[in-house]
Amino acid sequence: MTINPAGIHHVTAIASDPQRNVDFYTKVLGLRLVKQTVNFDAPNVWHLYYGDEQGSPTSILTFFPWPGVAKGKNGAGLTTATSFSVPQESMAFWSKHLQSLGIEWSWSKDSSANEVIELRDFDGMRLQLVGVKDDKRSGWDGVGAIPAEFAVRGLHAVELSQRQVEPTAGMLENLLGMALASESSGRANFSMGEGASGARVEVLGGVQDRGLQAGGTVHHVAFSAPDLPTMELWQQELLSRGVQVTQILDRQYFKSIYFREPGGVLFEIATDDPGFAIDEPLLELGRKLKLPPWLEPNREQIEASLPPIRLD
Repeated sequence: MTINPAGIHHVTAIASDPQRNVDFYTKVLGLRLVKQTVNFDAPNVWHLYYGDEQGSPTSILTFFPWPGVAKGKNGAGLTTATSFSVPQESMAFWSKHLQSLGIEWSWSKDSSANEVIELRDFDGMRLQLVGVKDDKRSGWDGVGAIPAEFAVRGLHAVELSQRQVEPTAGMLENLLGMALASESSGRANFSMGEGASGARVEVLGGVQDRGLQAGGTVHHVAFSAPDLPTMELWQQELLSRGVQVTQILDRQYFKSIYFREPGGVLFEIATDDPGFAIDEPLLELGRKLKLPPWLEPNREQIEASLPPIRLD
């Protein structure tokens, strides 16, 4: 059996100030804050989820904001770039929008000759906006500075940095069922399913300095499982291959398992269901602190420990 994830479910990263994080991802990138909750393993820390209108798989970027966290450093063993898909014709808009906000950016092209705008958030996390021609996802067209026709459609790809492309590439291809789409100059590009936006992983080899996971870096990358029975099969397969994998964990909005690829990057497999509307209406997503049932008795203590955030 080979695991065949349909795409990236979400990316989770580490930030410092939660208010600056909200401001950047809602105002600069125009994403929807779809859930205010906490790190279930450290309830005094926010866990903020951004995405499209519903927080659909392949649209989600999440953060653990720790005020005062040390600054991380990209390098081998980390996810070193997170890219989003935007309409191909929107690149001029995005360059002007970022410039108007004083956000530094640079221009390049990716391995598929798509135009790329690279920028960093307020914590230095490396981000890319990739101009894609036929991404049918709608993104988030809520009220804001980003017109619906130019809005971020969702995640496009992640880049993993390693000292050697193998054996990371071996796990992606032979165990996780990804296809090698292209290879050049120490970089291997893998795709899931049809290889659309949100279903791509790039492995960059030849990175000698080890990364430091802290503020401004990615914590883990999650791949999508359609349902719990499929995840259980994947968990069994990983264990049968000698991969150390966690028990199935309840993350309220999905179920998860975690394991590390050979280069050290933390992977998660997350179910698509039940989604973010399980505990609040779709129109009200992300407006209030939501806690899982097992933390609800401690709400007063948790609320007092969290730095306040506001939505303008």
